[in-house]
Amino acid sequence: MNKKLIRNGHIWSAHDDFIGDVYVVDGKIAAIGKNLADVYSADEVIDADGLYVIPGGIDAHTHMELPFMGTHSADDFETGTLAGLHGGTTSIIDFAIQTQGNSLKDCVNHWHEKADGKAVGDYAFHCAVTDFNEKTAKEVPEMIDQGITSFKTFMAYKGVLMIDDKMMLGLIKEVRKYGGLVSVHAENGDLVDSLVEQFRIDGTLSPKYHALAHPPEAEAEAATRVMDLAHFHDAPIYIVHTSCRQSLNRMKMNFLREQRIFIETCAQYLLLDDSVYDLPNFEGAKYVMSPPIRKKDDQTALWHSLQCGHVHTIATDHCPFNFHGQKDMGRDDFSKIPNGAAGIEHRLELIFSEGVKKGRMTMNRFVEVMCSHPASIFGLGNKGTLAIGKDADIVLIDPNEKHTISTKTHHHNVDSSIYEGWELTGKVKTVLSRGNIVVRNGKADQVTKGQGEFLKRDKFNFSL
Repeated sequence: MNKKLIRNGHIWSAHDDFIGDVYVVDGKIAAIGKNLADVYSADEVIDADGLYVIPGGIDAHTHMELPFMGTHSADDFETGTLAGLHGGTTSIIDFAIQTQGNSLKDCVNHWHEKADGKAVGDYAFHCAVTDFNEKTAKEVPEMIDQGITSFKTFMAYKGVLMIDDKMMLGLIKEVRKYGGLVSVHAENGDLVDSLVEQFRIDGTLSPKYHALAHPPEAEAEAATRVMDLAHFHDAPIYIVHTSCRQSLNRMKMNFLREQRIFIETCAQYLLLDDSVYDLPNFEGAKYVMSPPIRKKDDQTALWHSLQCGHVHTIATDHCPFNFHGQKDMGRDDFSKIPNGAAGIEHRLELIFSEGVKKGRMTMNRFVEVMCSHPASIFGLGNKGTLAIGKDADIVLIDPNEKHTISTKTHHHNVDSSIYEGWELTGKVKTVLSRGNIVVRNGKADQVTKGQGEFLKRDKFNFSL
């Protein structure tokens, strides 16, 4: 038996906190309390005095090795999950994206080929449906039986990823029937495409026009439409990477009709503003993503919604592309810049520093949106909380250690960072994944390629 004892840490959950110990046996939490050394023997004792002890972080929105816009995202499942472990994210949910005309089974098998034997952190899949038809509909229960219980749709990227309202209605109905959850990239693709076309005609092609081609109205309209479609089928809906006040206002109105809407935002929308697109020397390309970085007023709305409980999770939409050799494909045309940026390594530390330490959210709320809510919404029953019988995914944070984000020291497989030079308070020191120490004093420890496990998830809990 493998026994570890974490002693004298400040243990946090979504609801309470206390100074105490966590006892781990063979990868599971076996006991939580005080003075456990008086009761249990351990092969290794970890001194957590002065440290915060939280559940392993869960990033419910990543894109590892994603083929997109003529290239691939720079992190694969090995480098991406390793970067996550360094930052206290022990589990991810990535997107297996169907190629139009192919089956969902082929799509999921292809993503298993990417991840199995490579990931060093645990992983699950959303199934992104880009071609819903009678054949696809029959595959939905098969996917759910395999533990892939959430299905992503795109309301943008016409001709590649986007589905129409008829497909959306059909998918929502089928997924609802079998106990799954639909998540949505909400942007009006036709509006975006028309603006891109006009900017190209006008010759206004610098990175800032990417943001102008993805206005908040496109996001708000699409979010409103898909909420109405889901309401028609009395189905829950999860809206990814919410970025603007207009969308939030529409979502809050829908709460009044007792609709089950789950709202995700990402760290970049909480921390950055659209002035980044005015940076010289094509630097704004680093921040090209969809939806784009918004205005400071949108940051204010997002933080307030987090405080009020309207926003349920903070993810990253981790999808990195190198500035040299990938982003610069669009140097003469913003519409050719691959959309996305890295973030998985910095998510916990950024939100801890900017949220908890600056009084924008409580520590309990931090654990809830970074760990517990992603687990409960997406059926990760053994993850997301420190409780007896759960997987021993545990993160120890020094709440006062200061450090600076730098491309020179990060573990993302990418040549730039949208958070370059960001000074943080709070540092992940030690990380356990299923009871194994994978990060010790900030450095990878006994990490083996392929040690990450595929997570078969439970059906959606309609009592949420």
